[in-house]
Amino acid sequence: MSPHPTTALARPVFDHAIGVFDSGVGGLSVLRAIRAALPSEDLVYVADSGHAPYGDQNESHITQRTLTVGQWLAQQGVKAITIACNTATVVAARSLREQTHVPVVAIEPAIKPAVALTRTGVIGVLATRQTVQSESVAKLCTQYGEGKRILLQACPGWVELVEQANLHSPLTEALVQQFVAPLVAQGADTLVLGCTHYPFLRDAIQRVAGEGVHLLDPAEAVARELVRRLGQHRRTEGDGTTRFFTTGDVAQVQRVVADLWGDDAVVQALPS
Repeated sequence: MSPHPTTALARPVFDHAIGVFDSGVGGLSVLRAIRAALPSEDLVYVADSGHAPYGDQNESHITQRTLTVGQWLAQQGVKAITIACNTATVVAARSLREQTHVPVVAIEPAIKPAVALTRTGVIGVLATRQTVQSESVAKLCTQYGEGKRILLQACPGWVELVEQANLHSPLTEALVQQFVAPLVAQGADTLVLGCTHYPFLRDAIQRVAGEGVHLLDPAEAVARELVRRLGQHRRTEGDGTTRFFTTGDVAQVQRVVADLWGDDAVVQALPS
């Protein structure tokens, strides 16, 4: 397949499909939960890999990319959009909701359920730099974290590991150890996976944290909210299709999506 975008790919029509996007392949963790909850829906996934990772970008760039991808999906006829990226949510979800005509469901770190689950009163939030520094996360900590100690930990390098499907190497183990072990040493018994890439590192995180530490992934909660928002407009018959697009290198993204989703996935190019 040619890595160069074509006119046909630039303007597909996804009438009444559900659009899902992330800065890269991490949102596949959310897409999988949506597929399980809505097996009859057509899904369109956009990996904005040509501009990843969002977590190291400034807010204006993140907003611009969120609006570009989100509005493109809306123009193609999707009936709902899911922002499968915590960084895009905390920076730009409000802007996308204001500038599009379809429901927008977004993801946020699972701080509220973590507070309900912790026994030690210490919670670790693993996320990108932009997410841990965001006003939205600060508000969640203030709203739900009274009487708890919430440790916000940026994890540089983790997104890049997942974007390369490098989930089990010594480098992966070392980077996970670097950011998880200090949280556990401070008493954290609940860790929030505050980036959609991080569930793909779940095995490595659990090994470092220990079996007694809970890992929280909000993907299923996002899928439930999407079901609620669709209401009577959701499809309940037949098998839905799943289409994949990327603004990055098609061959690279194809390889990673095949590893993380399945060999039947076909990734197409999208102009960046």
